[in-house]
Amino acid sequence: MTPDSIAVLLQPYTAPPADAASPASNWPHIYAQLSIYLELILKWNARINLTAIRTPEEIVRRHFGESLFAGMRLGACQTLLDFGSGAGFPGLPIQLLRPDMAVTVAESRSKKAAFLHEVTRSLDLPADVWAGRVEAMPPSRRFDAVTLRAVDNMEAALGEAGCRASRRILVLGSGRTSLPPELAEQFPVCEQTALPQTADGVLFELHR
Repeated sequence: MTPDSIAVLLQPYTAPPADAASPASNWPHIYAQLSIYLELILKWNARINLTAIRTPEEIVRRHFGESLFAGMRLGACQTLLDFGSGAGFPGLPIQLLRPDMAVTVAESRSKKAAFLHEVTRSLDLPADVWAGRVEAMPPSRRFDAVTLRAVDNMEAALGEAGCRASRRILVLGSGRTSLPPELAEQFPVCEQTALPQTADGVLFELHR
């Protein structure tokens, strides 16, 4: 897909929120980089199961679009951990949106971690790839924000995310997503925003 066609598909996701300042982003560059990213996904997905979504249009909407939608709502943030990043979502599109941010994408499955290394190399991204479990990180490693999307054992992952996030946690989920009650004690403010172009997709924003 061309950068222009990607830009059209992403329009519903990239409008700045009414109550927050939009990051100053170079959108033509972002769309060009996403075009390369998409080609890498399609190439690697033929060999390993990166994503169950196969059509380029849906990859752009569901993966790129929803990731950017979350990134547009991060606000002031210097460090971010993408927990269980898989094929890089939402961490790597957020890195494209916010090149000033120190992003770490964590993925324990070796083949997917290898893919993340390939994407960061091909797009010349400063993002760090943690090829292992988040629980194995030194306890001192903390981040302004932690993002999660479609991770295994979401409840346990959210518990660990609560130990790693100093300010906020963003969860890309659905109306069926259940957040552990104890997380509310650490992050008492929980905002929910419907994701564009989905029946029940929800962005949960948890703040201290």
